[in-house]
Amino acid sequence: MNHTTLGKLKASGYAPKNIKTELRDNLTTKLRNGEPTFPGMHGYEHTVIPQLERAILSQHNINLLGLRGQGKTRIARSLIQLLDEYIPVVQGSEMNDDPFHPISRYAKDLIAEMGDDTPIAWMHRTERFFEKLATPDVTIADLIGDIDPIKAANLKLSYADERVIHFGMIPRAHRCIFVINELPDLQARIQVALFNLLEEGDVQIRGFKVRLPLELQFIFTANPEDYTNRGSIVTPLKDRIGSQILTHYANEIAIAKKITEQETVKSSERGIKIHVPELAKDLIEQIAFEARKSEYIDQKSGVSARMSITAYDNLISTAERRALLNQESSTCIRYSDLMGMIPSIIGKMELVYEGEQEGAAYVAEHLILEATKTLFLQYFPKIEKLKKQDQESPYDDVIDWFSEASSFELANETKEKTHVKSLLSIEPLILLLQKYQPKVATNDVPFLLEFMIWGLVGFEQLTKKHTTTGLAFNDPYDELLRGI
Repeated sequence: MNHTTLGKLKASGYAPKNIKTELRDNLTTKLRNGEPTFPGMHGYEHTVIPQLERAILSQHNINLLGLRGQGKTRIARSLIQLLDEYIPVVQGSEMNDDPFHPISRYAKDLIAEMGDDTPIAWMHRTERFFEKLATPDVTIADLIGDIDPIKAANLKLSYADERVIHFGMIPRAHRCIFVINELPDLQARIQVALFNLLEEGDVQIRGFKVRLPLELQFIFTANPEDYTNRGSIVTPLKDRIGSQILTHYANEIAIAKKITEQETVKSSERGIKIHVPELAKDLIEQIAFEARKSEYIDQKSGVSARMSITAYDNLISTAERRALLNQESSTCIRYSDLMGMIPSIIGKMELVYEGEQEGAAYVAEHLILEATKTLFLQYFPKIEKLKKQDQESPYDDVIDWFSEASSFELANETKEKTHVKSLLSIEPLILLLQKYQPKVATNDVPFLLEFMIWGLVGFEQLTKKHTTTGLAFNDPYDELLRGI
């Protein structure tokens, strides 16, 4: 990196590499040393990552095919770490010319004029990543280039001169990783323009026969739904992409939690000390799992992992806001804080007709209840909807308590001590918790008590309704009689 001229670079014994060889060599080194090749890509260790490694070893261009929020762009960006830290370029070149193999007219003329005194600059790997979102208005001029009449006028050159060409994003990304997101959105005629680039490195601009042996690592991303909704990848282009790799969502809550945790702002970085029970984290991920099989949501569109990430942020912020209003320095996540996640949830769902009829807010609350029911059965006995008249249930005493209490309300903005005191007043609930979850941590007890109440609501043993200040819970039969 200390070499500032072509002569010094030659004397150092530096050997230039094609970008695909560069990626392959660095990947090989990592594999031999047992180093992680794509750190932070949880859940892909035995599926996507081995396919990526094989594609890079084969020096293929790659198409990442999957639903939204499956980490396709993150994978593409992480490829930067497989590049050499610095590479030499001809100083002043707009196309990152390799001093040993220049391709632009500027670099060729400069080296012909200055020889070994040609100045060299060093390009860091973070500068070698180009990304373009494919939209219907993208033109060939944007990607490949066009004639620049202003340049022709200033240089007093005819349009037949190669120097009047203004190169687009792809030639300027020579020796770099170039990502085209949502490839099917690119017009078919633009996709056709990529044929020769992928195959031969040729570009044709306004009739000029320009041969540019470009070195690029192409990464394309696409959503399977786009093939029918908006466009498609033209078959000859797909044929020229070496490897097509299918991505997927996390298939376990533990993996999904790792992804959410690494992408969210840590609660410890906030001014308020906020305790988040593990069950609350499990619930957030379970909500996403429920959404991915819900009849209200368009499954072809997918439910992005960003839903869990933004929901977690809002969950923490709901507790933080309450603590600030109550001038408290610490607080614990409450079950009712899950209602604060609804704005994050509804923005990440594509509803089908039935969902639109019910409304996004209803669907979001329905998902929270379904997630509660799923996890409830991992902690407590199953609730029988229909039971014989003399058949006893572990929950009878709790339901009787709510029946005698007439109505039990939990306000959203109460101080921590008041909230905990209200929950601890439900003695049958505490006994039930002690019987089935005796080892629960003390600071998790209030959240578990609320979780039990919500579980009983989900299984229709209690009713829940929104009040001006919070939520009220009641015995369903009392609610029915009061209605009559």
